[in-house]
Amino acid sequence: MKRNPFLKLLPVLVFAAVCLALSAFMNPAGYPVRILCLVLLAASLGQCWNIVGGLANQISLGHAAFFGIGAYASTILQIKWGISPWLGIPFGMLLASLAALLISLPTMRLKGPYFALATLAFGEACHILAVSFPKVTGGPQGVSIPFIGNSLGMLQFRNAGGYVSVFVAFFVIVCGVYLLMSQGRIGFYLRAIRENEEAAEMSGVNTLRVKLTGSMVSASLTAVVGALFAQFTSFFDPDSVFSVTGISIRAALIAIVGGVGTLSGPVLGAIFVVLIEELLSAYFSNQAAGVAPFIFGVVLIMVVLIRPQGLSSIKGFSFRRGEQK
Repeated sequence: MKRNPFLKLLPVLVFAAVCLALSAFMNPAGYPVRILCLVLLAASLGQCWNIVGGLANQISLGHAAFFGIGAYASTILQIKWGISPWLGIPFGMLLASLAALLISLPTMRLKGPYFALATLAFGEACHILAVSFPKVTGGPQGVSIPFIGNSLGMLQFRNAGGYVSVFVAFFVIVCGVYLLMSQGRIGFYLRAIRENEEAAEMSGVNTLRVKLTGSMVSASLTAVVGALFAQFTSFFDPDSVFSVTGISIRAALIAIVGGVGTLSGPVLGAIFVVLIEELLSAYFSNQAAGVAPFIFGVVLIMVVLIRPQGLSSIKGFSFRRGEQK
């Protein structure tokens, strides 16, 4: 009997339940619950990148553009017209999808470093636009979201603990979308393109349409992560949401460290990256400048050298039923 593919999502649901259980015993205003929120956001961001970077091997360095679009779209609507982020988020998803379509049409034929550089340039262009229109985006000074008190309708909570359930729900949705795509026809097409694009085209696969679909889905979900990040931090500027190193490279790094093209990879990568960063910052923040980033870089190099296929390749670490290379 063929197993229901959605049973492969069970380990993700278990992880989500563990996160909810942990948050129930944590101080909602404490530092540990904030770290839990950052892990969930990072895992969602890595899984968004994994859709196009893992399934199709399209190494994008421009996801900061979609992240920033989502953050600004929902926030501007909320500040200027009092529109709930729950309504602003779909608008941000639409804008990010259109942006992905515009950048993907002329660049999807590019391969390797050329595609990565094109997406990188697009992210930088969005950063420049955000700085250049201060009346809309707040310019380099950034945007601050007025706090009106605990309000699920406005997606605002006094403590970090209030965001856990929202972040967990979105994390499960992103993993579900990834699993649905990887197990469906488009997933097989994307993997065929990853292995040999010319052969896939000769087999009748519309490679451009398939890659555009993957890129637009990835972009729209990344916009949601940006909007949730904006609500969680209550303040952001172009340097934080359009950051190449802070968002684009981080999204790829999380998936690569955990295991590209796997369901568990972004989860393991997010846990590892966020916890290591926080530990190093806590113990070396008072040391000479650059010590913590240097050690972090050395640790990442060691992990990649020891486990080039990611942490999910370690026996017992992968969500075995959910993996699909």
